[in-house]
Amino acid sequence: MRFLPVPRPRSLAGQLFAMQAVLIAVLVAGYALFSYVSDRSQAEDAAGRQAMAVARSIADAPSVRDAIRTTNPTKDLQPYALQVQRDTGVDFVTIMNPQGIRWTHPDETLIGKHFLGHIGPALHGKSFTETYTGSLGASVRAVTPILDNGHIVGLVSAGIKVEAITQRVQEQVTALIGVAGSALVLGGIGTYVINARLRRSTHGMNAAELSRMHDYHQAALHAVREGLLMLDGQYRVALMNDGGRELLGVTDEVVGHSVAELGLPAPLTGALLSAEPRVDEVHLTASRVLVVNTSPVSGGERRGTVVTLRDVTELQSLMGELDSERGFTQALRSQAHEAANRLHTVVSLIELGRAEEAVEFATAELELAQTLTDEVISAVSEPVLAALLLGKAAQANERGVELVVSEESGIDDGLLLQTDLPARDLVTVLGNLIDNAMDAAQGTVGARVTVTAFTDDSGLVLRVADTGAGVDPAHTEAVFQRGWSTKPAGPGGRGLGLALVRQAVSRHEGTLTVAEAPGGGAEFEARLPLPTVAPGAPAAPVPEAAEEPAPATAERAAAEPESAQHALPGGDV
Repeated sequence: MRFLPVPRPRSLAGQLFAMQAVLIAVLVAGYALFSYVSDRSQAEDAAGRQAMAVARSIADAPSVRDAIRTTNPTKDLQPYALQVQRDTGVDFVTIMNPQGIRWTHPDETLIGKHFLGHIGPALHGKSFTETYTGSLGASVRAVTPILDNGHIVGLVSAGIKVEAITQRVQEQVTALIGVAGSALVLGGIGTYVINARLRRSTHGMNAAELSRMHDYHQAALHAVREGLLMLDGQYRVALMNDGGRELLGVTDEVVGHSVAELGLPAPLTGALLSAEPRVDEVHLTASRVLVVNTSPVSGGERRGTVVTLRDVTELQSLMGELDSERGFTQALRSQAHEAANRLHTVVSLIELGRAEEAVEFATAELELAQTLTDEVISAVSEPVLAALLLGKAAQANERGVELVVSEESGIDDGLLLQTDLPARDLVTVLGNLIDNAMDAAQGTVGARVTVTAFTDDSGLVLRVADTGAGVDPAHTEAVFQRGWSTKPAGPGGRGLGLALVRQAVSRHEGTLTVAEAPGGGAEFEARLPLPTVAPGAPAAPVPEAAEEPAPATAERAAAEPESAQHALPGGDV
């Protein structure tokens, strides 16, 4: 058994069109009916006034009173009545005696007969009008007395047939119907045009579908963790979901405000105000690393921009740690090759019967490696920093750069346990400064990177100097902006490391400066306040993602002295 398909509800535009069409039709019909009734009433009133004016003019005429005094009033009054009837446009003029016997009538056969209608009020001296059906049919008539020296000597009745009144009204109704029809047609056309545009705007959806889409829209905005920002054609905020407010640090109501009023960093504001689409651009805020995508919305004209924001702060930090691990792995691979060469040297000395020289060679290598490791640990006993320095030293060795820890360095073990400074931020600051210094020093004569780490009254001081070309004093501020670099951009872009350093330092209310190094090149100095852990409060745990690689590096450095030897070439600490 097949059921008839349930018809789809009419679209919102269709419903509005039907409602508006019915409303216009009812209004026009009501106006036409009201106008017809009003015009007919006005026509009857006008006919009554016309008839009364004619009747009174006849009653006041001296010739009429003179004719009534004669023995045969009809002789003089009949021609006069017919003449007045033709001149004034009334349908009849009847002059009668006080008893209602006609002296005049349009139909001469009815002269001398009794007047059909009411004459009582006129006999009492009062003029009146009425609608009455007489010998000529229904008519609107006026009756007034004829006075002669204060006595009623006759009566005059003038009237217009209802048929004539109806004909006049019909002529007006015909014109009214034409006007009403034109108004209905114009109203229908205007309603159709407006609703056609509404249909395009609502995509033919009915009210239930629009309500459902609105509910889905609101649910999606609150459920999506990524930031969503919608701008209108004037770059004002039209919509911002909860994720966007969190990522941009916006707490106030910003709908209707310009993007320039949100207080965002200048590069991010420029990206949002750009008319060109942006794809996977990395931007920094005060505490986050965001990937920004913008897509203009156009439909013949610019209607706005859709912006999506993704938080990659944690991912960026992990990627930095992964890059460090990869560099350390490459260093270990190279050191393993060097260790194999030394082992072959020891074996060859033994085969040549020079065992004492083989032992002396191996012992010297082990003592040198252990001495270098001990010197690093004694200068910087904080395990996270020590492990980071040993790992970076291995990378520097592979790149032909000497990494030196200055004699001024001195940081006790347990620094992070006594403060709430996250280990991840420490790795971000020092690691990126060393990477930037190695990039600058690589390829120069006597390439060297000098690291100084100590604490004083201002907090933790991390100073990294290189032997590169240095930084132009005019660029001391721009060097910390995202995207600034003196090297060509690679597949992943450049200019993010120092921007991340500045972000981390600013987050802890520290300072970051750059100046010329004593031996040439650039010297970056980061000062981080060290707020202590509140008494009785547990020490801030080192984040697992940031803590795990560092101890492993330290353990490998201590367990494999070869790594330490290659981490600090030349035996200089």
